[in-house]
Amino acid sequence: MTKQAEATSVVSCFDAAANPGGMLSVSESVQFLLDAVLTPKQRALTVIESLTETIPLTMALKRVLAEDIASSINVPPTTNSAMDGYALGYSESLDLPLRVIGEVYAGHGYEGVVHPGEAVKIMTGAPLPTGCDTVIIKEAAQVKNNLQNAQEPFLYFQGAMDKGQHVRQAGEDLQQGQLALTHGTLLRPQEMGLLASIGHDKVMVYSRLRVAIFSTGDEVHPQGKPLPSQGIYDTNRFSLRGLLEQLGCEVVDLGIIADDKQSLSLALAEGAAQADCIISSGGVSMGDADYIREVLASAGHVDFWRIAMRPGRPFAFGHVNDRPFFGLPGNPVAVMVTFLQFVQPALRKMMGQERWQPIRLTAVAEEPLRSRKGRTDYSRGIYRINEQGVLVVKVTGSQGSGILTSMVAANCLIEITDDDERIEAGQSVTIQPFSDLL
Repeated sequence: MTKQAEATSVVSCFDAAANPGGMLSVSESVQFLLDAVLTPKQRALTVIESLTETIPLTMALKRVLAEDIASSINVPPTTNSAMDGYALGYSESLDLPLRVIGEVYAGHGYEGVVHPGEAVKIMTGAPLPTGCDTVIIKEAAQVKNNLQNAQEPFLYFQGAMDKGQHVRQAGEDLQQGQLALTHGTLLRPQEMGLLASIGHDKVMVYSRLRVAIFSTGDEVHPQGKPLPSQGIYDTNRFSLRGLLEQLGCEVVDLGIIADDKQSLSLALAEGAAQADCIISSGGVSMGDADYIREVLASAGHVDFWRIAMRPGRPFAFGHVNDRPFFGLPGNPVAVMVTFLQFVQPALRKMMGQERWQPIRLTAVAEEPLRSRKGRTDYSRGIYRINEQGVLVVKVTGSQGSGILTSMVAANCLIEITDDDERIEAGQSVTIQPFSDLL
């Protein structure tokens, strides 16, 4: 048995002696998965090819940083004006008016020294002249001509003045040598901007995770053709593709696999050969035609779980030729919910995001919410800020695991843990916003 297979020899919910209740909790399941999958650095010890690459910063969106990056410069490089106005040296007893002796624009400098009683007209982003530490904004200033010398107007202003106001200090964002970003950081637009601000045009990232997906079931049919009377259109591959691409993965689409052992064996072998992990939907229940259990038993090491949750109780996890395998249920809402709860954290770890945690917020229920003690429920919800400024949430309507419109209408999942049977209107409840992937 390989090292990875040993890591996934977890307690199966079908092992009655080890798990008398026959169910795994959501938190147990997530921890099993995180313990079983490897980070890029751990995976690099088992493969020949490099799991990092250096790419242009313009292509780095949704990639995971593979190195710590310290700033080679101060950001901003020089002390500069945060506003259009007039730069001067602060004094508690400033004698007005001040002589305006020049001007300075962004990208240029002022060569002279500004002495007490003097000021320089300055634009946003321009470096502060020597002798200046404070800026009076243009709106608070009044400039009058000097009758003796029209080239040196007088500056007047009213109101209090604080030393250093409207000034950006050199290095106030990042100081030279300061750690800017750590490895494992998901590069979003703001991280890309930060890297650009310290002069990076390339960045070392972990290689994209390749994920093979397929749907199972003789009843599942492709789009673009008339639907047989007993058939359904394949939904899950499209939802999974969207979730994976939002996550920054490269998708290997193996299509719809028929309910026979040979087809499933070939699909698993192809997925293990082409991708870093495999995800299937359907075929993990206890039905007579759900062959994936038998096929996986011969192709790799897989545990079949029943998880104390709704939707999405049946779930399979293991390895095929050392490639992690996730077997998701067949109902479309259950596929998305189990992906978000279990597959997402595992893939993020494999991508290098070792410190990732899902976003959870506390909201007030606008209506009663039902559950069952000993089971975690994920209802599709709509959260908002009400007129009193309170974060509130309600369900989208019917919550069946096949009702995909409930996901379309939702902007969060409402998480009712296994300790609760009912949440009354006005009680607090945990929500998971769709801000990460949906």
